Amino acid sequence: MASTVSAVPAAPADPNALAPEVWPQGAARDAEGRLVVGGVDAVALAEQFGTPLYVVDEAVVRERAERFREAFDAAARRIGSQATVYYAGKAFLSTAIVRWVTEAGLGVDVCTGGELAVALAAGADPSRLGFHGNNKSVGEIARAVDAGVGALIIDSEIEIERVAEAAARAGRVQRVRLRVNSGVHASTHEFLATAHEDQKFGVPLSRAVELGARIREHDSLEFLGLHCHIGSQIFDAAGFAESAERLIAVHAELDRVAPVPELNLGGGFGIAYTEADRPAPIERIADGIADAVAAACEAHGVRVPRLAFEPGRSIVGPAGVTLYTVGTVKPVPTDDGWRHYVSVDGGMSDNVRTALYGAAYTVRLASRRSDAPAALVRVAGKHCESGDIVVDADWLPHDVGPGDLVAVAATGAYCWSLASNYNHVPRPPVVAVRDGQARVIVRGETEADLLARDAGIDASDGIEGTPA
Repeated sequence: MASTVSAVPAAPADPNALAPEVWPQGAARDAEGRLVVGGVDAVALAEQFGTPLYVVDEAVVRERAERFREAFDAAARRIGSQATVYYAGKAFLSTAIVRWVTEAGLGVDVCTGGELAVALAAGADPSRLGFHGNNKSVGEIARAVDAGVGALIIDSEIEIERVAEAAARAGRVQRVRLRVNSGVHASTHEFLATAHEDQKFGVPLSRAVELGARIREHDSLEFLGLHCHIGSQIFDAAGFAESAERLIAVHAELDRVAPVPELNLGGGFGIAYTEADRPAPIERIADGIADAVAAACEAHGVRVPRLAFEPGRSIVGPAGVTLYTVGTVKPVPTDDGWRHYVSVDGGMSDNVRTALYGAAYTVRLASRRSDAPAALVRVAGKHCESGDIVVDADWLPHDVGPGDLVAVAATGAYCWSLASNYNHVPRPPVVAVRDGQARVIVRGETEADLLARDAGIDASDGIEGTPA
């Protein structure tokens, strides 16, 4: 879970201020008070592309991808190993994103045939792709094998035979990992180690040796090692360390039969959505994980394996900002005073995380600076749902009003990828900004696009903008 809506943040001294840990690196206000991201001011972006608008700072994505790779490389080298870092595409995937992260030295993790298609269309090296999923279809498995995907993650016992058969038909030896549940659940500041796992992903750690042996029985499969994912929005190394200790104990049993070259510890590294969030620097987390792996390997008398990680949100999340135009402002009395409902031209169709997870976000005026005192606000969407909230609780200048442009920070991950057409609202475009330039990397939808999929409309009816 990310920051949640359980608490109202304290009123800021300056509701115009941009916390550097929340906003994209280099984001600032210009002389006129407008928000500037990637060298482009928000008003110019809204005028050119409209709102709602996803904005992604390309330089931030590239810098964070390189930083994560360097952090894990350095930590692994220190314990006599190597690290492979995959970008977890489910956070946000487009051909541009794939190119940015692969040029920074990362592989890409996909989990559906559609995500695989995007990665391949971007020119990603198939051997640097990992394919996840708890219910990969036979067709998806065959496509991945035929494409030469570097690793298929086996998520259940039944997949062993499916992947082996697909590889045999293709005349290939397919490299695979076995996803296991370590019994460690990590989230934000704390983790819980439990005896059982009741979830749809992976197999019990107690069956890893048995299923590893099953994998090795197939000539068409090469067993790389274990894979585990312990949670999301994790702020330190403690949960990873506990999980690594459990995994290494089983890894050692498998390694005594035949070498197990790799251990994949997944992702879930957290970011700051609000000033209350305090994720540790990734270098400190990488070092903490490496120390735990080295200690566990020494205790069990095995070589330190090659390590693999799958950050997604932590690469792209902080680079994203969503721009909205205010439509109405409605003061509503509360037990403690007043809250202003600021309704914008987007909502749960472009950011469902608040409704789905209770996620907390930060909002600021983007089109101007204001000297008005801070007012408690709730940023609401335009959808016909009482739960259509984008920002549950934050502060904006008291004079926020219709026509103002507002920006919500840290929306690079799981906003576009979870977007929908609820209430027949077209999905917004995604614009990349860098060095004062802006370009569309994902085209927005129009109402004509929505109507074009409606089989009850005859193209000859002449719907404006609908392909004939």
